[in-house]
Amino acid sequence: MTKKTKDNSRLIVGISSCLLGIRVRFDSGHKRDRYITDVLGPYFRFVPVCPEVEVGMPIPREAVGLIGDIDSPRMVGEKSGTDWTEKMHKYIATRVKQLEKDNLSGYILKKDSPSCGMKRVKVYSEHRAERKGQGMYAAALMKHFPLMPVEEEGRLNDARLRDNFIVRVFAYNRLRELFKERFSRKAIVDFHTANKYLLLAHSSGHYKEMGQLVAAIAKISPTEFKKRYSELFMAGLKMRSTTKKNVNVLHHILGFLKKELSADDKKYILQQIDDYQNYLVPLVVPLTLIKHYIHKYDIEYIKNQVYLNPNPKELMLRNHV
Repeated sequence: MTKKTKDNSRLIVGISSCLLGIRVRFDSGHKRDRYITDVLGPYFRFVPVCPEVEVGMPIPREAVGLIGDIDSPRMVGEKSGTDWTEKMHKYIATRVKQLEKDNLSGYILKKDSPSCGMKRVKVYSEHRAERKGQGMYAAALMKHFPLMPVEEEGRLNDARLRDNFIVRVFAYNRLRELFKERFSRKAIVDFHTANKYLLLAHSSGHYKEMGQLVAAIAKISPTEFKKRYSELFMAGLKMRSTTKKNVNVLHHILGFLKKELSADDKKYILQQIDDYQNYLVPLVVPLTLIKHYIHKYDIEYIKNQVYLNPNPKELMLRNHV
């Protein structure tokens, strides 16, 4: 049974209403995603949005599609030709601003939707349909919240993309919590230090650039620092973590135990890392072993690393990567 969390401790995540099982689709149906509702639901408090219903389209309704230019298409009814473009633009401009009050940590969109599709949405021209567009609402949402993690439900079926998205949701929440408080150089240095190995597992280049920024913190205004650090932090985590990067991080962390481990213990851990590198076991296997010894020998610097626990263990993300 999935462990429930208190409502006020769950991260707030926007979502296309139909993915929660709400019957808002053009055919009066829904597209409930059980991974989202049953697995992520205990950790996320969802804010459902259906742009098509909220703009005034009925249920049921004729399907709408995008036509014209890829970058600025029009939204029209597929049978009647009713043009919803201007109404949708006015609605979207207001709705995305309203979402600022919801304190979102992420957003899950419905793939292929002319309003909510994140990428590869069909846009029809006179002679053909190209899967190169974005849903009108999705495009405005991502422009308004450029750092917020956004993903489509279909892509969450890929274990690595799912891991990346959820890691970023929790990281984005921690980042915003950091900068909600009074600007403190010590708090920022502590935050940066605690996220070192998580960042290295995604992008050593971004981590290096962030380190230079932190080192020069006294020379930069708080406003500019927050902007630049936030951009680098989220861009770095958006880079996909790989087996090679994780192996490198595991070896780095293991180095903190070189004086404590017996030769046999070290050999066994190295074998588990090799097995992970050769896709014989998931990341959770060598990581659990290392965490055991880190806590046993009370290695304070590593105990505080977010990499060891970037999200709730019940999500079991590292059982699959």
